[in-house]
Amino acid sequence: MRNLDRTARSAATLVLGGIAVLGLSACGSKEAPRADLAAAQVTSIGVNSYLWRAALETVGFAPLLQADSAGGVIVTDWYANPQNPGERVKMTVTILDSDLRADALRVAASRQVNQGGNWVDAPVQAATVQKLEAIILTKARDLRRQAVAS
Repeated sequence: MRNLDRTARSAATLVLGGIAVLGLSACGSKEAPRADLAAAQVTSIGVNSYLWRAALETVGFAPLLQADSAGGVIVTDWYANPQNPGERVKMTVTILDSDLRADALRVAASRQVNQGGNWVDAPVQAATVQKLEAIILTKARDLRRQAVAS
């Protein structure tokens, strides 16, 4: 009985050791799998590059005041739609993480309306900011899909 226990333990140790060696051998490869080239965590510029590119494309209609890829901050200057010159908006996009996640992105917007020649602060609908965040996230995911496919 004692020999049987010892034999079973030895067999179990060999099996577990073999599994561990096989698992670790996959980690030793010098080449990363192709999918890793477009992983959700791409940070060669300090923040997630897909979120960064998507944010720049999304707010690119407005003149940029600041674009800091290391800190992940994009600030636009005031933009007035030519079809509605009595209203203008200013946006700040902040990328908070190196992962491509919804909570890694924050958009803030300010809005002003012209009243008697003076610009007066006006509220921004929460849906507007949420829509901008959704557009940026969708573009970022599309950029990632394109990178994985190529």
